[in-house]
Amino acid sequence: MDRTLLGLVLHPTRDASEIIRIIVDWAARHGKGLAVRDQDRHRVPPSVETYPEDELVRRVSALISIGGDGTMLGALRSAVGNPKPVLGVHLGRLGFLVEVEPPELPEALDRLISKDFTVEAHSCLVCDVCGDDVVAFNDIALVRQPGTGFVVATLAVDGQRYGYYRADALVVSTPTGSTAYSYAAGGPLISPATQAVVVTPSAPMAGISRSVVLSPDETIRLELTHDSGPVAVEVDGQVIREASTEGAIDIRFRREAGLVVRLDPRRYQERNQLKLSLMDLPLLPEQLRELLPPTLREQLNRRELPPPR
Repeated sequence: MDRTLLGLVLHPTRDASEIIRIIVDWAARHGKGLAVRDQDRHRVPPSVETYPEDELVRRVSALISIGGDGTMLGALRSAVGNPKPVLGVHLGRLGFLVEVEPPELPEALDRLISKDFTVEAHSCLVCDVCGDDVVAFNDIALVRQPGTGFVVATLAVDGQRYGYYRADALVVSTPTGSTAYSYAAGGPLISPATQAVVVTPSAPMAGISRSVVLSPDETIRLELTHDSGPVAVEVDGQVIREASTEGAIDIRFRREAGLVVRLDPRRYQERNQLKLSLMDLPLLPEQLRELLPPTLREQLNRRELPPPR
């Protein structure tokens, strides 16, 4: 029997027991193995194997992320050194990366093990933060601490200094991350088909006040100046360093660092278009149907059919 092993990446706090039960039942019927990280052993049945995170990624043929976009980003980061396909299952309300709803899960798992899917490659930012290497699939941000001054940093591209920022925050994002913090700070929406890096200041007070879009082949360096206030460093929304008052961040773009499973790319794009409409992008009235549950959408379609003659 094929000993396929699938890794589960769980939302850190939300109850995922119902979705775990669906996956465990499916795995038992199909003779497939499941595994989680050691720290999640108390959240799964005894039949699920446990491994340290690095070993888990090496052993599994694919990862199943159970949560929202944050959980999905964590799954992608965990596998950046050894990319594995990641299937995202919703445990939240709004997400741009996650595709599968819980009722669709058994069919999605069938397609996953039969390799009936396409892979969407995602790029990441590789960042040297004061000597520590980190990766970000959405963004890396320098954020001021309230009441302690501003983020003041110079920008250099491929070693050439271009100017400085004085702002509440500086957000460096991938195209995927352009819909997150960067967008909230006033940055542009970048097509995921584009390879680019966007640097966006939030609430700029002086210096560069607009987003800068750079080539993926350029190296970015943000260096704090002597008059900068204490700065926190966030990677995909997670604080990795607090109250830094000096130092620099070197950022490079890495192509195809993460592999996202897509079962229905066209439907996924249609859903994302609707999600983007929540960010004030235009929405056609008929597109509102996609926001309805499938059963209600079918009932509405039947009501609008012309009567038989």
